Amino acid sequence: MISGFRKSLRSWATIALLFLALMAIVVTGFGTGGFGGLGSLSGDGSSENPTLVTVAGTPITKAQVDDEINRQYADARAQYPNLGMREFLAQGAFDALLRQLVNYQTIRQFASEQGLVATDRMIDRDIVNTEQFRNFTGQFDQATFRSLLANRNMTEGWYRDFTRTRLLQSQLIAPVAVGSRVPQGVARFYADLQLERRRGVIGVLPWQAFAAAINPTDAEIAAFYRQNQRAFTTPERRVIRYAVIGPEQTGQAGAATEAEIQRVYRANQGRFGPRDSRTIQHLVLQDRGQAEQAAQQLRGGASFADVTSRLGFAAADLTFADQTRDSFGRTAPAAVATAAFAAARGQVAGPIQAEGTFHVVRIESIATTPGRTIEQARPEIVTFIERRKRATAVDDLANRIQEQLGEGVAFEQIAREAHLTIVTTPAVTANGQPAPGAPAWQAPAELAALLGSAFQMDAEDLEPIVEPLPGNSRAALLEVQRVEPAAPSPLAQVRDRVRTALIQRRALERARAAADTIVRKVNGGTPLANAFAEVGVALPRPEAVDMVRAQIAAQGRQPAPILITFFSLPQGRAASVAAPNRAGYLIAFHSQRTAGNAASNPAALTQIRSQLGRSAPEETAQQFVRAIELRSDVQRNEEAIRRARSAASGAVE
Repeated sequence: MISGFRKSLRSWATIALLFLALMAIVVTGFGTGGFGGLGSLSGDGSSENPTLVTVAGTPITKAQVDDEINRQYADARAQYPNLGMREFLAQGAFDALLRQLVNYQTIRQFASEQGLVATDRMIDRDIVNTEQFRNFTGQFDQATFRSLLANRNMTEGWYRDFTRTRLLQSQLIAPVAVGSRVPQGVARFYADLQLERRRGVIGVLPWQAFAAAINPTDAEIAAFYRQNQRAFTTPERRVIRYAVIGPEQTGQAGAATEAEIQRVYRANQGRFGPRDSRTIQHLVLQDRGQAEQAAQQLRGGASFADVTSRLGFAAADLTFADQTRDSFGRTAPAAVATAAFAAARGQVAGPIQAEGTFHVVRIESIATTPGRTIEQARPEIVTFIERRKRATAVDDLANRIQEQLGEGVAFEQIAREAHLTIVTTPAVTANGQPAPGAPAWQAPAELAALLGSAFQMDAEDLEPIVEPLPGNSRAALLEVQRVEPAAPSPLAQVRDRVRTALIQRRALERARAAADTIVRKVNGGTPLANAFAEVGVALPRPEAVDMVRAQIAAQGRQPAPILITFFSLPQGRAASVAAPNRAGYLIAFHSQRTAGNAASNPAALTQIRSQLGRSAPEETAQQFVRAIELRSDVQRNEEAIRRARSAASGAVE
């Protein structure tokens, strides 16, 4: 029973955009149209698109947040197909994404005030060094770059602007966060807290238990429908027509020739030739004196584990195995990578000053792997060449089709001449599903990659386009045939839904009153079982809870609010919280507490200190970003935010 209320979305719903500055760039789901360029947030401030927040006069509008929500939701559904928009938003996605937009704007403005710059050359280097934009041979590939951006509905200009802001963010935050330490006393206190054991009870008051005898009249249902019509609105739907352009339409693109095989082999000796890889221990500190002292200790024979432990780090977190010159150079500054690969086994290099911090590296081991002969590498090279030829053939065909579209050739004629199979969807919403009440329909797998572009087309200008598909070897001829605007569903069609929602609201009010009564009685001395029995309705039997606080973190997801409440209650007290998804109310009762004692568990203390050491830079960075926001001129329109949040979820008010 309780486990049903512990389910929550994973961190993609609430990850702060801040963390991107602290890790290698990946092509994430942060949207395009919603930003309109990170440096030029704009909005008309109209009643249809109100300004939610202004940052030093720059508006962040409802439309921008809505675009971001739609993109993140599409990404989330790719991982969790059964995820509903209401469930997604119930985890705080709206506020998290709004905060991301605010953070990005405040950081960019603060960086500008401090005179920080990110040049075009820095942006070019960052893009070229991004692993996702490399081809089979490990080289930057413009076609791969553009294809990935197109799949994410990003323009190159937007991505460059995004990268510029991220680089500015890194310059600001990295010097603050890197090298953050956790004092032993703090680690001991936190370890004691994590080892604390609590016993008690958690009870559930589902709304269905209070729904008996609630029988609203037709007039009440109609009035409720009028008051909450937005919650019963069918979203905009579009009839989409597309035809996949793939290798099957291009015929034989050509086998790999011997000359091509030889050329690829010679050009990629870093992959096929002898390989020098190293296990590198890499320490980054903000203070030059600390860095010099650490380097001296290491050269004097001290172990890396001892040196890093005294500085509040775990050696395992700073040891990078199987690093090539190229791979290490993508995460470390160039001067540091050069020093690391000039040093011998066991040698210490540094301190090296780079990017506002001081680096010490120690070479733990060096391994040389013999290269492969051309015959050994031939199957891999042939596969690469032929795959590239097929992708090029598809790209050429897609370009020819794009030219035909520009010349006004009809969709059907193009598909017929190119031997493409046309797929026509029913009227579907932005998540690829038919409208409520429409016949069930199974969306083809490739449709998910086309929905974003299909719903971004101007309803007044529905010209066909050629859209790349994931995998860099297929594309699609895409057209929107018809747009059905969002409209309130007639009451007759949704009467059962409206009636259920009204019954649920009234039952929830009864459940909340019952929960308040139970808590008041329990805190006044009534046994929990008696308080539950006196409610007068059949309720599930409360479940015993016996947990150590550390078990919450071990669940690997956002903790359930009821467990947070349980571990915040004084002994002998009860409290209630709303269950997720308007399912009812939960009551936690804390009956017994056993304090944790890390002194009797040294392994736990070591583990927790290591964990804190890893999280300290992240938390320091969060506090720094929060401080930037507090000093910035940020004006929030709380009423507009509330309405936008409600509109996004279609919530019943």
